[in-house]
Amino acid sequence: MSRTLRVTALAGVLTLAVSGCGGVGGGGDSAGGGGTGKGALTTMGFGLSDEIATTRVDAFKKADPDVDLKITEGAFDEQQFLSAVASGNPPDLVYMDRKLVGTYAKRGSIQPMTDCVKQQNIDMGQYRPAAKDQVTLDGTVYAIPEFSSVRVVYLNEALLRQARLTADQVDLSNWAALPALNARLAKVTGGRLSRIGIDPKIPEFLPMWAKANGADMISADGTKANLDDPKVVEALTTGVKLISDQGGFGKFKSFRDTFDFFGAKNPLATNQIVAWPMEEWFLNQAAKNSPKAELVVKPFVDRQGKPLTMSSGQAWVITKGAKNPDAACAFVKTMTATDTWFAAAKARAEARKAAGQPFTGVYTGNAEADKKIFDELYQPTGNKRFDDAVATIRSVQEAGFAMPASPAGAEFDKAWYDAVNRVLAGQEQPEAALRRAQQEATAALDKAAK
Repeated sequence: MSRTLRVTALAGVLTLAVSGCGGVGGGGDSAGGGGTGKGALTTMGFGLSDEIATTRVDAFKKADPDVDLKITEGAFDEQQFLSAVASGNPPDLVYMDRKLVGTYAKRGSIQPMTDCVKQQNIDMGQYRPAAKDQVTLDGTVYAIPEFSSVRVVYLNEALLRQARLTADQVDLSNWAALPALNARLAKVTGGRLSRIGIDPKIPEFLPMWAKANGADMISADGTKANLDDPKVVEALTTGVKLISDQGGFGKFKSFRDTFDFFGAKNPLATNQIVAWPMEEWFLNQAAKNSPKAELVVKPFVDRQGKPLTMSSGQAWVITKGAKNPDAACAFVKTMTATDTWFAAAKARAEARKAAGQPFTGVYTGNAEADKKIFDELYQPTGNKRFDDAVATIRSVQEAGFAMPASPAGAEFDKAWYDAVNRVLAGQEQPEAALRRAQQEATAALDKAAK
């Protein structure tokens, strides 16, 4: 599943020799006429970590046995990627965060998907609008979406009960009441934090808090920053106070960094946190590792109480200079097709059943695939908490917004991430930090436009 990624500034293109590109170079010659290339096909940024990945890759191998697929496992490495492109020996396909697509499209590091979509007859209408929009720059599609993550609010009902509160009383739309609620839920003794009350998840989720306050941090076309908007400042101020009231960011982060969200001793099971927004994939981990935990999942909401969520995820791009673009295109279609996703979800469901664990669904960028999975495969687990959580996640999928594709997306993200981190470190106040970020982001966007 996709994870929340911290985006750094674009590295300079290093003119390294082909031998220095870490083995991610392109494949063999493309076969003409057939629509599917033969020879080698290389990828970067993708791994065969579970049955969701292996089932889909196996489907491609079965459909295209003449392609020698070489998957270079590991996370996307920006410097390695740019170096490979500069050397003329890039991987054919790269799996990257959707919000980076606009930057690489503008710089010419990746190819438009126009020919690929036509060649493989890919139905772009099957993908979720937020996911599709995030990989489209100036009306041109540059990537095909894969997973799609949304954010919901997780609550530990056992700890709420200790505080004599119910899940319905946790109202994230009432910002004025959040500090008092946070103080009631957190456990800080002698300056030592031993239980987080409310984790606003900033910097990562600042765009969602800003949206909840009626502000977009960047224009819909991805060309104009809006970081110094008073509504963005208010969103950051609100989030920072929740953290500072729990001992300050240093102690808060040190405590949170001990959490194991992927194991049986996750912070829900160990009562280390009460309320926090997070991606939907945590439900899958909770169902697997702590099925008896008293979990409640609610939608994140705006200040009017309306459901709101931020969508993100990974996407496949074909690189500039790809040596086997035809096979790359066929691979992308197979990996994101409805039937392939369904087969992968079925493999996950069977694996969970064999292990005596509940199956809570698979959530993708393909809306048709999700519908088929939940209409024909998913069955209620019998655990009302998890069944209600699945219903909540499904209900907010269409309420998702995504940060738009931008010609300077990486630089824009760096500007506001750095601003938030300066505030959390006590180096600047929110208004001053975001004003500086606005100047930095505007300069980067203007330069990209030229």
